[in-house]
Amino acid sequence: MAAACNLTFCVVGRDARQLAAARALQNSGYTVLGAEGAGQADYILLPMPMDAEAADLARILRAARPGTLALGGRISEPVRKAAQAAGVELVDYFLRPELACLNAVPTAEGCLALLMQLRQRTIWESEFLVLGYGRIGRAVARRLQALGGQVTIAARAPEQRAAARCAGLHAAPLTALEQLLPHFDAVINTIPAPVLGAAQLRCLPRGALILDLASRPGGTDFAAARELGLRAEHALSLPARCAPETAGALVAHTVEVILQERAATARSERGVS
Repeated sequence: MAAACNLTFCVVGRDARQLAAARALQNSGYTVLGAEGAGQADYILLPMPMDAEAADLARILRAARPGTLALGGRISEPVRKAAQAAGVELVDYFLRPELACLNAVPTAEGCLALLMQLRQRTIWESEFLVLGYGRIGRAVARRLQALGGQVTIAARAPEQRAAARCAGLHAAPLTALEQLLPHFDAVINTIPAPVLGAAQLRCLPRGALILDLASRPGGTDFAAARELGLRAEHALSLPARCAPETAGALVAHTVEVILQERAATARSERGVS
């Protein structure tokens, strides 16, 4: 990535992923400031996700100069409205398919780390039910399979089930979920919609582990799971928790690509090659 000249990033947030992104941007030649530098920055890098910090982010956006470009992931509606009121342009970098694809890798590795931490047995020769076969579901299933796990995919779309079978996995329609669940003590959900309600959870063996990787509010009735004696964890932000250096570098790279594309478009509109 080409070095930046005399351009400043305000990086908001202090989790390990944001700090890693700040270092990567600095290594590319940007001057990096903290949240207090919003008023002097050319660009603002917002954290991902940002639901819990909407009030703080609104204050930071109000301090920015009108016309400043802010980039964030999974931008919430309150933050979107705050940016509009402040005259700040907002871009959601997580809408970039390449980042969503690459981000599945640290998410899947984080999922495996949790499985090994929370269970008392190997992944090898264990049976896992993965709900959904999108980017995250595929990444998780491949890694479980590579370690000798027996993986069944439950998915709505016939083409996803066919793809799972082609990858050497078992596959079943999501409508068969209640028949499948009694046979698994480890379930990984990747579907961002209600799929594991009380009726489905009652089908699981007592003590079963559920890892829900879907974005808020997830696909699991966590209160019902607790009442039924099931272990259910909403495993959010696994890249930031388990591989922050990689996750931060991916964010920084994606942001730089966005800026390069915008600069190229601006040059083209001015007739400059």
